[in-house]
Amino acid sequence: MRILLVKTSSLGDVIHNLPVASDLRRTFPEAVIDWCVEERLVDIPRLHPAVTQVLPVAIRRWRRHWGRPSTWREISAFRSRLRTQFYDIVLDTQGLLKSAAIARLARGRHCGYAAEAAREPLAARFYDATFVIPRHVHAVTRNRWLGAAAFDYPVDLPLDYGIQPPLIEDGPLAKDRVALLTATSRQDKLWPEGDWCALARALVQRGLTPVLPFGSAVERQRAERIAAAAQGALLPPALSLAQMASLIAGCRLAIGVDTGLSHLAAALKVPVIALYVSTEPELTGVFGSGFVRNLGRSGAPPLLAEVLAVAEHALR
Repeated sequence: MRILLVKTSSLGDVIHNLPVASDLRRTFPEAVIDWCVEERLVDIPRLHPAVTQVLPVAIRRWRRHWGRPSTWREISAFRSRLRTQFYDIVLDTQGLLKSAAIARLARGRHCGYAAEAAREPLAARFYDATFVIPRHVHAVTRNRWLGAAAFDYPVDLPLDYGIQPPLIEDGPLAKDRVALLTATSRQDKLWPEGDWCALARALVQRGLTPVLPFGSAVERQRAERIAAAAQGALLPPALSLAQMASLIAGCRLAIGVDTGLSHLAAALKVPVIALYVSTEPELTGVFGSGFVRNLGRSGAPPLLAEVLAVAEHALR
């Protein structure tokens, strides 16, 4: 059996889809599983040993350069590559028009959410088989239930993200480190910088080392300010997603805002505390079989004292 998973973005959504690959591997040990994902996120499915081939797509970049001949050449090459292989089932767990259109390019039986369950109902028109999956459950569970419906296997398999981060060349990170994941895609999701500074100082006082990874230049500047406020905090170099997974996996605890990296920590079974400021955690919060806590909600961000109390519990 050959299977294509289509879950292209965002980082958190892609991580939420990893258990589907684990469920498929457990149910069909000999299956070949490919995955189509945005080019900037290819590191995530590549961490899963069940995924044979990762097919990068560049929808976001193509949209910015729609008029360039090079863009259309890339689109044509992507379409040709996608159609090279025949798939027994092409499963779109994203439920958007863009993901459904990508799935339709691949040869095989196309499966996805029914119109009443898809994030964009028109996406259902692209599938050969559709399934009604409840909306009121967590995104990880929805993905897994869709996989179970499409492939007819039990929905109660043990939760397993299945990813294995690469080893760090310089050896394992010291277990006194705490990853502070301060950056997110939206300004309204940010936890107050002053609270991050106070949290970092409190961790240092407890003999721990805050580590402040970053992506963009703005995120680096914020991380530098927080590190400067807590003597002993570490600022790593710019990292790829695979390197970020290794860094987080080597930490004793991760504390982050509503960002894909917080979900990555949960997938790696690192104790994680997620801080919600302007979004609701019920359906898309951190979710895993290890220590996971979602604090705060839209309009009611968690207080520093609450975060510290939960962190001390997690560290014990």
